[in-house]
Amino acid sequence: MEYVLIGSFLGLTFLGVPVAFALGLSVSLILFEFMDMPQVLITQNMYSGIDSFSFMAVPFFMLAGAFMSEGGVTSRLVSFAQAMVGSFRGGLAQVVCVSGMFFAAISGSSAATTAAIGSTMVDEMERKGYRRELATGIVAAGGTVGIVIPPSITLVVYGVIAGTSIGELFVGGFVPGILMGVAMCIVSWVIAKRENIPSEGRFSFVALLKAFKDSFFALMTPVIIIGGIYGGIFTPTEAAAVAAVYGILVGMFIYRELHLKDFPRIIFKAVIGTTLIMFIVGAAKVFGWMLTNLEIPHHIATFVVSLTSSSIAFLLMMNVLLLFIGTLINASAAVVILTPIFLPVAIQLGIDPLFFGVLMVVNLAIGCITPPVGLDLFVASAITKVPLEKVMKAALPFLAALICALLIFTLVPSIITFLPHLLR
Repeated sequence: MEYVLIGSFLGLTFLGVPVAFALGLSVSLILFEFMDMPQVLITQNMYSGIDSFSFMAVPFFMLAGAFMSEGGVTSRLVSFAQAMVGSFRGGLAQVVCVSGMFFAAISGSSAATTAAIGSTMVDEMERKGYRRELATGIVAAGGTVGIVIPPSITLVVYGVIAGTSIGELFVGGFVPGILMGVAMCIVSWVIAKRENIPSEGRFSFVALLKAFKDSFFALMTPVIIIGGIYGGIFTPTEAAAVAAVYGILVGMFIYRELHLKDFPRIIFKAVIGTTLIMFIVGAAKVFGWMLTNLEIPHHIATFVVSLTSSSIAFLLMMNVLLLFIGTLINASAAVVILTPIFLPVAIQLGIDPLFFGVLMVVNLAIGCITPPVGLDLFVASAITKVPLEKVMKAALPFLAALICALLIFTLVPSIITFLPHLLR
């Protein structure tokens, strides 16, 4: 039965069936054909899979990102990034990478980050001498940190499934997310030098201070979220609600670009995004439930442990698997399915669940620009109308840099665990 379950899921996915439906239909086939059990078990398990107070953080973070994006935050974050790195060679490309880090601290989604910076930056980069396919590849890569730098919806999902502190996961995602952004900035500089793209003007400390002042309230979002959680003021779910209210206040009364007439459209947009994520998570929970019933996690764990007792070897195998999985299915769904399978093995090998969770999310983030079907590649291609194969080619240097960063995180776990352990 396990071969039918996994085979039917992979077959449906390759036929183009949406991932959530492929997960549910493969379980439905097993229930109907082999177990003679009622199909209502699927909906019951979907509901129980998302019936968690912590999951309420997802719609609130989606609302916060939507309100801030519509309220003038995105343009100010881009202006601040421009003032920081725009004067360097390949400055606009580096602006994309730095803006991706800033917007990740608001959106919690790699696709949303890619869409936000892509719609803002690609045309400007083309006017400044960047080939359109190169600009699109840079935008796709810049969005990867969206699910690593907190607040990350995928880290929320892992925290719920693994029973790990969401606040500590958020703090653990900061350093790797920033280092990923720095790695992409270095690649941007090298590409700009190779293609003889000149620098943009001169660095101005006065302009940087002005841009910082303009974007101050936007930059305070992650400070409020992380500070509130670690200060014991509110839970991660309450922090998400506070972030949503803060986004409304900033957009309406500080930047004055958000109006009451915009609310129905913004809320509807957030509802659609939340529904998609929660439906995928619910379907993945059903699939995970069936995997557990068939004892597949136990068999995989036994097989992995028989192959190696080395934590490093296990993590390297996980990196390869997760990079591949990240190209096929949504990161949150991958976390729901794979965490119950591999986390017990990781714990048995002495691996910190906090480190393992952040490393999983970094892998899945990089999978978003891994050919042939990385999600961010499709989003960037759809925005700019550049053929997908050209976007893939342009993103390859960034993919190589991110994989190098991933190997460093794997071999030096303290990069991820240092801050959370320090703040305990």
